Amino acid sequence: MLNYSVDAEGIATVEFDYPEKSQNILNAKSMGAYAEAMQKALADPAVKGVVVASAKKDFIAGGDLAELGAATDAAAFHAAISGWHKLMRGIELGGKPVAAALNGSALGGGLEVALGCHYRVAADNPKARFGFPEVTLGLLPGAGGTQRTPRLTGMQAAAPLLMEGKRIKAAEAQKLGLIHAVVPVGDERKAAREWVMAAVASGAKPLQPWDSKGYKIPGGGPNTPGGMQMLMAANAMLREKTYDNYPAPKHILSCVYEGLSTNLDTGLAIEARYFTHLVMSPVSKNMIRSLFFGMQEANKLASRPVGVPIQKYTKIGMLGAGMMGAGIAMSTATAGIDIVLLDTTQEAAEKGKDYAAKQWSKQIARGRMTQEAAEALLARIHPTADYADLAGCELVIEAVFEKREIKAEVTKQAEAVIGPDAIFASNTSTLPITGLAEASVRPASFIGLHFFSPAEKMPLVEIIVGKATSDATLARAMDYVRAIGKTPIVVNDARGFYTSRVFGTYVSEGMALLEEGVPQALIDKAGLMAGMPVGPLALADEVSIELVHKIAQQTRADLGAAYVERAADRVAAKMVADLGRLGRKSGAGFYDYPAEAPKHLWPGLAEQFPPKAEHPALEEIIERLILVQSVETARCLEEKVLRAPIDADVGAILGWGYPPFRGGPIGWLNTLGLAAAVAALDRLAAQHGPRFAAPNMLRDMAARGERFYT
Repeated sequence: MLNYSVDAEGIATVEFDYPEKSQNILNAKSMGAYAEAMQKALADPAVKGVVVASAKKDFIAGGDLAELGAATDAAAFHAAISGWHKLMRGIELGGKPVAAALNGSALGGGLEVALGCHYRVAADNPKARFGFPEVTLGLLPGAGGTQRTPRLTGMQAAAPLLMEGKRIKAAEAQKLGLIHAVVPVGDERKAAREWVMAAVASGAKPLQPWDSKGYKIPGGGPNTPGGMQMLMAANAMLREKTYDNYPAPKHILSCVYEGLSTNLDTGLAIEARYFTHLVMSPVSKNMIRSLFFGMQEANKLASRPVGVPIQKYTKIGMLGAGMMGAGIAMSTATAGIDIVLLDTTQEAAEKGKDYAAKQWSKQIARGRMTQEAAEALLARIHPTADYADLAGCELVIEAVFEKREIKAEVTKQAEAVIGPDAIFASNTSTLPITGLAEASVRPASFIGLHFFSPAEKMPLVEIIVGKATSDATLARAMDYVRAIGKTPIVVNDARGFYTSRVFGTYVSEGMALLEEGVPQALIDKAGLMAGMPVGPLALADEVSIELVHKIAQQTRADLGAAYVERAADRVAAKMVADLGRLGRKSGAGFYDYPAEAPKHLWPGLAEQFPPKAEHPALEEIIERLILVQSVETARCLEEKVLRAPIDADVGAILGWGYPPFRGGPIGWLNTLGLAAAVAALDRLAAQHGPRFAAPNMLRDMAARGERFYT
């Protein structure tokens, strides 16, 4: 846990070395061990000073999220964090110089440990980062970070570190005052020890700036004109961005304002109170579970079939060089894999490569990529119109038009060329994989890889397993997704799969509200206040109202008499067939898109869908927009489209921007409690129809008092 030693000159080294983990983390055990070691050093007359270091490649990665996520006793937790603050103050005021030797990254609680030392020296490690990522998981830096950081850097500089989770390099950390010195890699312990020796030789009692006479907060405190202006602006921006859905950044601002208005000890007591509240809140539990553990399991390929050798890819085929195909090509090339970009003509294929070149040129302009690096990536993209060039591809992905006939034709042409062990994947967003695999001579090697637009940026890939898809094909497809740095979720075949099916309910509910006479602006504002990144009508424009209309037409044709018309079908048909307003791509949808001005709601929308004087309250609109996604997700679980609740939550957050504070569509049901969720769905179903009807699985779980997550 910790290595403790004292050298001949009385300098103790306290070295973090968490057993059986690649990184040091802070939890009850490691913090207890640190407390014991530091108290021993402070009490030992033979110890003149202390160097705090790490035996791992990084200093400390942060707090133990499993322990934080499981915490339920607020009083016990508050007592523990208050005890930690007392320890850190004991170190600062203990009379012995303490220096932190930071060999690598120091994040969250790790950086807070360092800030509790009198001196901090970092290695000039290009991979090392310093910062407080707690806010991204619904927490705040609760081990002194909200108090010591702004007292060192000033409130203005501390804000992006504390409220945005910004991570910085050693040089910037030194410039801000978080680190005193940056030295060559391997010299950090020596430099820390030399400072301790010099401090001992000086005979002066080491003190932190805030404990020194005449200390003033850099840039002024919260009650100065500059401080008040900064806090007011930050509060306004926070409200605009989060609609108060995320308590962590608001609590951080409160810690800074209240804490810096008094002394450090009182500030730490204030921080402990706010930190405890966040740790106990459902928001942090949801975000830790979905954004950390759920994504971690997905990225580790925890559900990958066992016994299948890992596939190493060297050459991929991409059918279709449009925006989606070009984006997939970019992701593949970035992973160091050659990709054949095929389209109907050489000119069309070259356009796909040009798209990649333009995107990378933007990175060059921003200083994020060199010209040489971009040219090396472009050299991996091979545009062609000749199917023969697919020979040797281990995987071929099609991203052609959403028509079965076209997809069937490209499948046959590709399979005539590729080797017998190659995989064929469809990037379809709605068409069932089992049906598309009928065009394949080897359906066991046919799978769905549903990318999201823009493919080079969006982190999720939905892997769809058809009825004939083999475990080996699934495992190898997962290997590809991991190779290109994406996060996979695995679902079973069904119309719309999971993401398109549930994402569509949000858009459809917005259209239903429009038909009911809810004011158009209120619908989209409610979506934003619910935590979604875009309102449902604006989102319909982005994905194309025409696409919504075409999917409805195709589904109606496929299901025949079994098809049940929805309000969204009528609204989309009216917008597309009657009014010719297809969405953003045509410059006209629910919104107008003038060339030289911001988009705005189409003035004629109120004439086509007149608002009514009486309409649902804002809270009910939000409830409908959120619960319609949850109930459809629950149906996907009941129908075995989804394999696990956490897949649903990770897929929703990464795939269409479902609000993380709710934990995902299933996480939100869990937060409400299943009995309360079923009662709400029953009420909505009685008012608005069977789309809100709770599935039997949900009713049964509620009756048994069960939860999706403990």
